[in-house]
Amino acid sequence: MQRRDFLAATTAFTATAFADMTGLNVLANPAVAADLKKNQKRVIMLWLAGGASQLETWDPKPGASTGGPFRAIPTDVPGVHISELMPEMAKRMKHVCILRGLDTKNGDHGSAAVTMMRGRRNEAGLKYPDLGAVVAREMGRADSKVPDYVTFYTQTEGRGMAPGDSGFLGARYAPMELTTNNTPEFIRKLDTISDLDHKTRSDLRDLLSKQFAKGRQSEVMGSHNEAYERVRGIMASETLFDISKEPQKVRDRYGPTQFGQQTLIARRLVEAGVPFVRVGRAWWDSHGQNFETHQEMVPELDYVMAALIDDLKDRGLLDDVMIVTLSEFGRTPSINASLGRDHFASAWSTTITGTGIKGGSVYGKTDEKGNKVVAEQVDAGSLFATIYSALGINPEKNYYVGSRPVPLVNPGVEAIEEVLA
Repeated sequence: MQRRDFLAATTAFTATAFADMTGLNVLANPAVAADLKKNQKRVIMLWLAGGASQLETWDPKPGASTGGPFRAIPTDVPGVHISELMPEMAKRMKHVCILRGLDTKNGDHGSAAVTMMRGRRNEAGLKYPDLGAVVAREMGRADSKVPDYVTFYTQTEGRGMAPGDSGFLGARYAPMELTTNNTPEFIRKLDTISDLDHKTRSDLRDLLSKQFAKGRQSEVMGSHNEAYERVRGIMASETLFDISKEPQKVRDRYGPTQFGQQTLIARRLVEAGVPFVRVGRAWWDSHGQNFETHQEMVPELDYVMAALIDDLKDRGLLDDVMIVTLSEFGRTPSINASLGRDHFASAWSTTITGTGIKGGSVYGKTDEKGNKVVAEQVDAGSLFATIYSALGINPEKNYYVGSRPVPLVNPGVEAIEEVLA
């Protein structure tokens, strides 16, 4: 590059640098915020890592030899009962669809988690994008200054089994993963660098990148360049992760636990336009003392999920935000010698709440002991096709890897029309 060309380019780039750096508050424009609320669909996934028990949550079997000590209680939907450990959600089932007939075949933590984040298994030569990456690709805005995909997983148990992964979609749709605290690391500009210097450095990188790209074609290079172009916007989004900006009554609504705080941040993120946020809560792998484990963890899920539904409803967002509760599998109806439940993928439950879904619906039925699905079985593929359809995404849409068409779900897989609004 000639020195004269370089100076001309950088001068043009930095003419409005300070104004650009101080004008990236994504919530500052009421018209933009209103448009996001009106038109953009978003997803919050509550990932119950390790495998939550359907029998202590959404599909209780009181009185059965496999049922355990907890009662079933009625909900605000006539004829629908859930575990007594979830009294708050019992008051809000009119917003929720329960899928009680999941049969996903895989009881291994690692590979099952990969499947349940993608709706199918990876191929030997093809790594599929997970749900978060697909939603980011389909629902993200080209002009957005916020991340497309954020995942919280700050417990250590099972963290490496279900990392976010954009697969063949590339770095542009890779998640921002928070594994140590509730705020992204290294998001702040060094104090020794001025706003103008920071903008100039970013523009220099962009200029050199464009020079390098001339005459070259590479999907990987393009994806990385797009990711870099989002950096300043992501840095300006730091305040979204700060729940001290929320009124105390809102913070109290979610509670003081890490799971509650991260779910509140998730609400702040989707309200600002982030298409997909996953909040991981570990560790539900109750091979021993299943009932004590769930007596501790289910009430927290009940409280936080109810708070999220109420908050979204109060803000007019429940029709535009989907809440998914999902694990890699459920727990065995049989109770082992350690009073635990083991891995079980043959008849378990999940829920979908919000946009595009019939609230108060129940799909799928298990037998009296919960050992098998006896009606309306659901596999991972049809679950994902249903989620895509509810969001307005065509599950039969093709992406292309080179010249190869790759549909969002495997051929022949269909959405569950009975639960779509």
